[in-house]
Amino acid sequence: MAVPVAFFALFFAYPVAAIVGRGLKTPAGWQVGKIFGVLGQSDVQDVLWFTTWQALASTALTLVVALPGAYVFARFEFPGKELLRAVVTVPFVLPTVVVGTAFLALLGRGGLTDELWGIRLDTTVWAILLAHVFFNYAVVVRTVGGLWAQLDPRQEEAARTLGASRWAAFRTVTLPALAPVVAAAALMVFLFTFTSFGIVQILGGPAYSTLEVEIYRQTAQLLDLPTAAVLTLVQFAAVVAILVAHAWTVRRTESSLKLVDAATGTRRPRGTAQWALLGGVLASVALLLVLPLAVLVRRAFDGPEGFGLGYFRALASSDGGLFLVAPLAAVGNSLRYAAVATLIALVVGGLAAAALSRPTRGRSNSLVDALVRGFDGLLMLPLGVSAVTVGFGFLISLDKPPLDLRASWFLVPLAQALVGVPFVVRTMVPVLRAVDQRLREAAAVLGASPWRVWREVDLPMVRRALLVAAGFAFAVSLGEFGATVFIARPDAPTLPVAVSRLLGRAGDTNYGQAMALSTVLMAVCAVSLLVLERIRPRGLAAEPGTYAPADADADADADATSTEHRRRTRRGGNGAAVEGDEAAAARGRVSAPYAGGPANPTGDAKEQS
Repeated sequence: MAVPVAFFALFFAYPVAAIVGRGLKTPAGWQVGKIFGVLGQSDVQDVLWFTTWQALASTALTLVVALPGAYVFARFEFPGKELLRAVVTVPFVLPTVVVGTAFLALLGRGGLTDELWGIRLDTTVWAILLAHVFFNYAVVVRTVGGLWAQLDPRQEEAARTLGASRWAAFRTVTLPALAPVVAAAALMVFLFTFTSFGIVQILGGPAYSTLEVEIYRQTAQLLDLPTAAVLTLVQFAAVVAILVAHAWTVRRTESSLKLVDAATGTRRPRGTAQWALLGGVLASVALLLVLPLAVLVRRAFDGPEGFGLGYFRALASSDGGLFLVAPLAAVGNSLRYAAVATLIALVVGGLAAAALSRPTRGRSNSLVDALVRGFDGLLMLPLGVSAVTVGFGFLISLDKPPLDLRASWFLVPLAQALVGVPFVVRTMVPVLRAVDQRLREAAAVLGASPWRVWREVDLPMVRRALLVAAGFAFAVSLGEFGATVFIARPDAPTLPVAVSRLLGRAGDTNYGQAMALSTVLMAVCAVSLLVLERIRPRGLAAEPGTYAPADADADADADATSTEHRRRTRRGGNGAAVEGDEAAAARGRVSAPYAGGPANPTGDAKEQS
């Protein structure tokens, strides 16, 4: 645990504390009175009010739109279901810059709604709300649907047999079981929308500002560090409260439900009402999730000389003003940065997951469990704390030897890895906890070193989960924007930073290049997700924030993995582990989410800034 603690202390806590200290501390001491002075300003109160109500509205709208989809995925079996599940998940890993650009192409100047009906919704709150639904649809569908699929449908059927109406049976049987996980999903959506940055900055215009956007404005444009520090503290307190509430709702779900195999509750739709529900969900997915991305791709190819690759070719040249290098060079920069960030996230997150999954036998369990939950919660903070604060904090804190990294390219992967580590931890912990401790003990007794134990026992069982974690870390690193916009060098921009620069410059050519570069970024992220969906262990949700309970499929996968492990380790010799019959018979069960949080960050969570 020493390495993860040191990493977060040095590259997260220290930069954030530096920003706060620079804003609130003077030679005369801490100026606590500035907090009340800033919070008393009318414009700051307007920002706080807008941040809160738009997050509440976004959460409510997402639940209304996504809960029918959760039911369809949980109870219906239909052709193309797995493809549709992947399509629903794609928006969750897309960078905010891509989504903002897509909704500009749909709702903005010269967009589809403007061409057809003369309606523009950019620079309105409706564009922000719709984009937030686009992002968080998968959070609700995968979180609530994952549990709903494993509730025993016979309980509701028994209530109807006893005379209850369909609504009464749902209200008295299913809804109480779903309430905690719906609350957990709502809290995750609220967290993501409360800390929204890229969406509000691109679609909201100067009229709308969330806490994150205001921190950026106060820091980068007005250089008002005291106000930025106060807003950072307010956002930090809100994020901690949301995470505590989320952990409580997840623990409540874990301790109160009896689950069945998800396959037992699915069937083909029957009757007009069920087919109509399926059709409505497909239509909502097409309009809310597919249409914006399709319009983005269309605008990328719709050049001044007609359909073609004109905007894409323009990305290969630099005008010497906006970019020191060709915008297309950002593709290579982003891939390199994301690869290094993924490696860092796997090392730090893997060590943290190993520490969190370690058995507590022989120790004071209550104290250890409290420390584990506390450390687990700290790992989630980078998903909610202002990325803008972290990025600017890097510049003002990592400025002296031996950590003078301001001019180093390595600063960007470090910032991106902070966002990737929680995804790695959430993906790895349930699988590591599923490994039977007796297998490790048997290998150690037979003379295997700790490294040999990990290589022969743990690695075969967690290999696929490790690939999933790497996929998530790579995708979120590729799209990180809030911190990178501060620290990316002008001669080495990332894809999101390049898109943002193009959108901030007038002219149809720059706008078209932004669409083309966003299409490239979307394609890279989508390919990463599709590969991830192919390799992820069954029984684990595909994105961080979701509830991912164990099921029969997970047990079967664990059995197969244990069988493979026994085949690999029975050979013995040279200190290799040899399992006895008792250890060989042990089954590794993929457990339900652990007390500290969901099975993996939304099986989610995406940093939406």
